[in-house]
Amino acid sequence: MKIIVGLSGGVDSSVAAYLLKKQGYDVEALYMQNWHDITGTLHGECEWEEERVVAEMVAKQIGIPFHFVDLSGEYMKQVADYMFAEYAAGRTPNPDILCNSKIKFDAFLKYAISLGGDFVATGHYCKKSILNISAATNEKTDFTFRLEEYASHKDLIYRIFAGDDKNKDQSYFLCQLSQEQLAKAVFPLWRINKAGGKKDCKRGRPSICGKERFSGYLFCRQS
Repeated sequence: MKIIVGLSGGVDSSVAAYLLKKQGYDVEALYMQNWHDITGTLHGECEWEEERVVAEMVAKQIGIPFHFVDLSGEYMKQVADYMFAEYAAGRTPNPDILCNSKIKFDAFLKYAISLGGDFVATGHYCKKSILNISAATNEKTDFTFRLEEYASHKDLIYRIFAGDDKNKDQSYFLCQLSQEQLAKAVFPLWRINKAGGKKDCKRGRPSICGKERFSGYLFCRQS
């Protein structure tokens, strides 16, 4: 069972990849580029080349294969054009939500499957709940580390909840994912407290911690 991790080179996705590898899964890293145009930006605002180098270094330290995909065309069409149109119309869009539903768990997911991936993992702080509607059992929450047990089940309902770190809830940004997309999603950081996880990372394997943070602009940040 192969899991493709969306590896940006940041702390969160780096720790997610490390945790999955530590659990014994067949893990590979995939870095996506989603912006080319640097017109009007200052040097250092869109350092995707540096971030790709960091991501590749992290993958090497963890001991997993590294892949690269250019999704800038899909991103422009599915996210950026919509975002600019909404601003022009006087509305405030949320490109992070759209990026997750249209890019990370659509175009990115399709490419991950073409690499032989069974699941896609990200560094989101959230929890996936799975309800088996064909069995008279209680709801079980999160199957990140027991994927084999549920991969073949058909009568399942997937839901997203906040992770254990109440100061870092990213479930909202995944609110538009379909059942088909959630079925392929893995969120290894659901139990992790970001502050504590960062300290553990730096203390135990500092070389896989990645960059502290990125620019925060989705159309400059790569994954």
